[in-house]
Amino acid sequence: MTTIEIATSMESLTQSQRERLAFLEYRCFFCGELRRADLEARFGVKAAAATRDIIAYRQLAPKNLAYDGSAKVYVPTTEFIPIFSFDSNRVLTWLTQGFGDGLNLKLRRPLQGEAVGAIGKPQLETLAVVTRAIHQGKAIRVSYLSLSSGASEREIVPHSIVDNGLRWHVRGYDRVRRRFSDFVVSRVISAFILDSLPGDEEYPSADTQWNRIVDLEFVPHPGLKHPEVIAADYSMDNGVLRAQVRAAMVGYALHRWQVDCTPNHSLSPNEHHLWLRNPPTLYGVESAVMGPGHKKEDLGQ
Repeated sequence: MTTIEIATSMESLTQSQRERLAFLEYRCFFCGELRRADLEARFGVKAAAATRDIIAYRQLAPKNLAYDGSAKVYVPTTEFIPIFSFDSNRVLTWLTQGFGDGLNLKLRRPLQGEAVGAIGKPQLETLAVVTRAIHQGKAIRVSYLSLSSGASEREIVPHSIVDNGLRWHVRGYDRVRRRFSDFVVSRVISAFILDSLPGDEEYPSADTQWNRIVDLEFVPHPGLKHPEVIAADYSMDNGVLRAQVRAAMVGYALHRWQVDCTPNHSLSPNEHHLWLRNPPTLYGVESAVMGPGHKKEDLGQ
């Protein structure tokens, strides 16, 4: 079908049908597979209805799906071209929080609301390869842009995608540096999935910084004239805000929330409304270097 023919056919579908077909395409494109049961579980439809949806999608985009008889799943073909207009930030939200009702269907919003989103957006085709690899537990070879070394070829074993508040990262094992690291998704220029299986040291279970949970205790910065205002802002319990964060994410959290990490709360309270009152908790946390005012020597590291 041409783009015009697809658009015309779309108009004859109900809103619920479009949402199911969009979910179908999302699963294939970004997870690399679709089972009829996926539609049944997500939308509560019967097997016959899910089958009709798959048939309808294949009529709209006959070159997009192939059936893998051995695994009994539908997979994207090498000629796959999305027929829905996905936004990369929305896709990443779906991937981390579940596919919801955020599809652009030109529906009236119940209220007005805006958010400051990420400026840079990853290419959908590249993002799809990365997310498929995560879903399938496989390694990828990427062409990656680094501020320190420019363009280079890397082999990584990705296991999670991460929103640090400013941009999206992929967390995975770097086979060159032999350690787990974060990679900015928008800096991945190209990627393809490798057939080789990850080694034991490359699985998420071996990522100690990811699996470690750090207890953080925030209080209003002692230099504030009216600390009760900040306590109200964050609904603090007896003047303390407690958070549990993965060690790999701690630095992003401290930086985004502008937490004073100095042991003597020496940073400006005008810029840092929160102070970390238990800095020893950062011992051994590699990402803590991003925390405002944090110094390893303060913890004897």
